[in-house]
Amino acid sequence: MSVTQDDVRRIARLARIAEPSDRLDSLTNELNGILDWVEQLDEVDVTGVEPMTTPVQTPLPLRADEITDGGKRDDILANAPKAEEGFFVVPKSVE
Repeated sequence: MSVTQDDVRRIARLARIAEPSDRLDSLTNELNGILDWVEQLDEVDVTGVEPMTTPVQTPLPLRADEITDGGKRDDILANAPKAEEGFFVVPKSVE
C-alpha cells in the first residue's frame, strides 16, 4: 500500500492539521515507511501462536465485593457546615 501526497493532504484536512506544501514530500515518505514496516509484520509466521489478552499470566488477587458505607461517615460530615443525625443539612430549595 502506498500513500500519495493527495492522501496526506486529505488526512491532514480530516485531522484539522495545517501542513505546508513543502512538508508533504517528507510526510508522504514517513507514512510510506511506516506502512512498509507494518507490511513486514504480515510476513511473520504466527501459526500455532495463541492471541494474548494480557502479557501478565499470573492471576491478580481480588478482594471480596462487599457493600459498605466506607466507615468514614463522621470524617466526611466533619467537613460539612451543618449536619444532623448523620446527614448533611442544606437549605430548603423547594417550597
